Amino acid sequence: MAVTLHITGEPESDAVLSEHPFALLAGMLLDQQFPMERAFAGPWKVLDRFGSIDPRDIAVADSVRFEELCTTPPAIHRYGRAMAARLQTLAQIVVDEYDGQAERIWTEAASGADLVKRIEALPGFGAQKAKIFAALVGKQLGVKPRGWATAVGDYGKAGYRSVADVVDGESLQKVRAHKKEMKAAAKKAGA
Repeated sequence: MAVTLHITGEPESDAVLSEHPFALLAGMLLDQQFPMERAFAGPWKVLDRFGSIDPRDIAVADSVRFEELCTTPPAIHRYGRAMAARLQTLAQIVVDEYDGQAERIWTEAASGADLVKRIEALPGFGAQKAKIFAALVGKQLGVKPRGWATAVGDYGKAGYRSVADVVDGESLQKVRAHKKEMKAAAKKAGA
């Protein structure tokens, strides 16, 4: 990937996301019930502690040792044990289905719908998360297969809706504000 991402606010973490497609995918996996920038910093912690962010290495790592390095403070996620297992499962799928090359998930998609479908088939990626990640690779990496805008819906529009729109500290704060608004609106609607 030739693009420099600015998601975590930490140059080392952002460099890992920019240089390693699997790291970007892993960061998105970790982005649930955890602050966004800390989730996307998780792959850097794995690389720093494990010595690799290559899915081939992660898939075959000793699960106990891998879990320990993922839960060592500061952990990669508030649910470090579960996420360590999920990362290994994700890595194995990338190895088995994409020859260890995570970027093939998005670069070989035949259409926007195919892209979202490929992502949604991964563990930990539901419909909404798949659209957000497809929007991220579209907006920040320029991967926009035919029908991309329709497939990602509102996440493809200009604005500050998700991690796909985070390019610096200011945009991160705008995304946070948007999410807070959405949660408040959903809570009000459910009341």
